[in-house]
Amino acid sequence: MANTQSNYSTAFIGAAFVLVSAVAFSSKAVMVKLAYGYHVDAETLLALRMAFAAPFYLASAVWLYAVGKVDHLDRRDIGAILLLGTVGGYLPMWFDFAGLQYVSAGVERVILFLYPTMVVIISAVMFGYRIGRLEVAALAASYVGVVLAAGGDVLAGEATHNTMLGAVLIFFSAMSFAAYLVASGRMIRKFGAMAFTACIMLVISLTAAGHYFATPHHVDLTRLPQPVYVIGLLMAVVATVLPSFLLSAGIQRVGSNRAAMLGMVGPVSTTLLAWVFLGEEVTGMELVGTVLVMAGVLAITVRPPAGA
Repeated sequence: MANTQSNYSTAFIGAAFVLVSAVAFSSKAVMVKLAYGYHVDAETLLALRMAFAAPFYLASAVWLYAVGKVDHLDRRDIGAILLLGTVGGYLPMWFDFAGLQYVSAGVERVILFLYPTMVVIISAVMFGYRIGRLEVAALAASYVGVVLAAGGDVLAGEATHNTMLGAVLIFFSAMSFAAYLVASGRMIRKFGAMAFTACIMLVISLTAAGHYFATPHHVDLTRLPQPVYVIGLLMAVVATVLPSFLLSAGIQRVGSNRAAMLGMVGPVSTTLLAWVFLGEEVTGMELVGTVLVMAGVLAITVRPPAGA
């Protein structure tokens, strides 16, 4: 009886961690849109976010190393982490922030939510995993849903060219993140999720700083409006550090499949937050598109590709 209660308690806590993580992650798009109201560019906002987040990940990496949770890194491991952090970690963030200049927060989250379907496609192409009929139907539903969701922005009066540009940038973000997930599997198994996350996020922080100093800006990072610093701090703590650790803790307790299903609250949460804080209207097409994407991703998540 005690074991049963303990299992229920563990599952409940794990589910709570994942749900809070999904809602916290989903708040990022709303914060970015609020910051753009102060005429900040993507590189500046990313540098600010990662500057606030880096100390948390550095402290985590130092602690993990001190307690023996981090294995010795050889040159090959260091090279892989640097490559993954730069190309697979920072690039999706930049595409995402750049795309949010042109599309609504709700549409951004729907498109980003496609990444599990992209993992399936990449795995099929690279590793020969067979995609069954259910997966084909799920993929079709997901991508039709994205077209409908993006179409909602057009009907809402957004410039078609800008909407398409933003949608493509967010799509590239999801695609590059999916490739990162596929490529990082071995490293995560070797070093553990928390240690790997801390190392990757530190590399992303350095890359964000490098990109900022390599590009021109109309406002200096040290002279931004005060609300932008507040948004940057909230984005780092609430939408970056906190959810990344909560998600790892949640997956340990409920497993990756259940975590993925619970994470489906993300698009709904973003839509609600965008409605409350940004006044974004939700069209019928966007609702239908969101439901299709969520249904497709759910089918992909619950039933992985045959032969996997």
